[in-house]
Amino acid sequence: MLWFQSAIAIIGLVCLGVAAGYAVLVLVAVLAWQLRKRYTVPLDLSAVTILKPLYGAEPGLYENLRSFCRQNHPKYQIVFGVGDHTDPALRVAKRLASEFAHLPIDIVVSSAQHGSNRKISSLINMLAHAQHSVLAISDSDARVGPDYLASVTAPLSDSEVGLVTCIYRGVPTRQLWSRLGAMYINDWYMPSVMLAWLFGHQSYVSGQTLCLRRRTLDRVGGLRALVNHLADDYHLGELVRSAGLRIVLSDYLLEAEHHEPSLDQLLRHELRWMRTIHVLRPGGFRMIFFTFSLPMALVGMAFSVAEPVFAELPRLFFEIMVIARLALHFRHRPGDDRSTLADIWLLPARDLLICWVWCRSFFISRITWRGHEFDVGDDGIMHRVS
Repeated sequence: MLWFQSAIAIIGLVCLGVAAGYAVLVLVAVLAWQLRKRYTVPLDLSAVTILKPLYGAEPGLYENLRSFCRQNHPKYQIVFGVGDHTDPALRVAKRLASEFAHLPIDIVVSSAQHGSNRKISSLINMLAHAQHSVLAISDSDARVGPDYLASVTAPLSDSEVGLVTCIYRGVPTRQLWSRLGAMYINDWYMPSVMLAWLFGHQSYVSGQTLCLRRRTLDRVGGLRALVNHLADDYHLGELVRSAGLRIVLSDYLLEAEHHEPSLDQLLRHELRWMRTIHVLRPGGFRMIFFTFSLPMALVGMAFSVAEPVFAELPRLFFEIMVIARLALHFRHRPGDDRSTLADIWLLPARDLLICWVWCRSFFISRITWRGHEFDVGDDGIMHRVS
């Protein structure tokens, strides 16, 4: 049995080494991102239409949308879109149109559905009102500074760039579940994106910012090519790459309001996001477990006790993982109005919860989005069931 105990201990040591190595590598990626070369904003800025599909009056909606009305940009238009006249977001859009009367703001109210993806259907309804040749599509929970529009359009001065997107920082509302949800973004998802960027991958595209020329959108089949896809932003990126154009990750770091009123709502959102990743990366989805540093390290520590001779090395790997994990958490805290240590006690719960969501995602194909349920096939196509 000694050989069996040694084998178990070696597996544990490998798990700890992977956990520590990944935690350090992703931290290096985040630091490298902060030191990257910046794009120069051209003097001659193109006129832009901002497309803002809205659904419901989530917390901070007025402040989020207002930040897009205060851009240091010579010429831009905003188009807000809602599905019907009863949507409370409509009142917010009308308030901003009145407050910024000097700014071209169009409000489109249309219930026309062109496919199962209601957000893309709304964008199709809005696109007819766009006046300019450069489009900036952005989610309603995004909040930006006055230099946002100039920053995200700057890479389009290169004719080989077809699409510009952004990373973002989740800013939670006060609820516990919102804080856990924001940590999913800040502590796991965005660092994973930066790690992929460090190795040259261009697969990341986020609906927080999709900036492209209108002729590029027409070239890849328009919005109708996305109207049944769950991961519409990712699919747009695939189409742009297929057209021989590059995708650029903008220098701009925007903020996204994150509101989760309950644990059930948090789990529904994260299962949808994890199901999306499953659809996009079916081959590598099982390997995602290796990105969960704390669960991996706990498995490694449990296995390594089978062989006391390895006592020092497992402890060293575990300490390295913990230090890198804490550094990753603290690096996005500057600018937060809460205490730096406010969420540190949530780290174990956050890391174990994401592991549970990943496990659960293997057994579901149904997601909830905007109050409706959909079955999602392996091709990423959504089929409404309620």
